[in-house]
Amino acid sequence: MSSREWTVHCRDIAGRRRDVTIFVRQGRVVLVAPPGETAVFSPLDVGRLRAALRDAVVDASVEADR
Repeated sequence: MSSREWTVHCRDIAGRRRDVTIFVRQGRVVLVAPPGETAVFSPLDVGRLRAALRDAVVDASVEADR
């Protein structure tokens, strides 16, 4: 089981700091958004989200092949 976890900073619709967490479980990518919130990303944070999702997909592929 993968123990890697990625956190990408964002803000909610009211401008408060929040985080989106990405991890892999059973060969699938799991995205955990702020509960009951809308995640608003800056352009830089969208790039970080993309990179974290790409890394998680690689981990999920390895995990699924086991």
